[in-house]
Amino acid sequence: MADLLTDEEIEDQRPSNWDRDGDEIVRVYEFDDYLRGVNFAQMVGEIAEAQFHHPEIVIRYSEVEVRLTSHEAGGITGDDIEMAELIESERDA
Repeated sequence: MADLLTDEEIEDQRPSNWDRDGDEIVRVYEFDDYLRGVNFAQMVGEIAEAQFHHPEIVIRYSEVEVRLTSHEAGGITGDDIEMAELIESERDA
């Protein structure tokens, strides 16, 4: 099991577009239409399966919210930061 990050480590390591909400890191991605968001959510799901680290994904009409936490550790770990970075790199590709 991964170790919990300190508040300082979370602030230093989380990608700049991600916010902290308690024991989660969160980002809302905006899209021009619903299907683009659905396609993005599918891509996030494929990354999650490959990493065996599954976020909460909420699909709305023009946005997709992604929330990451490590439930087994009880908060934010390096696995969450890594997953956020992977999502960011795929989004920018």
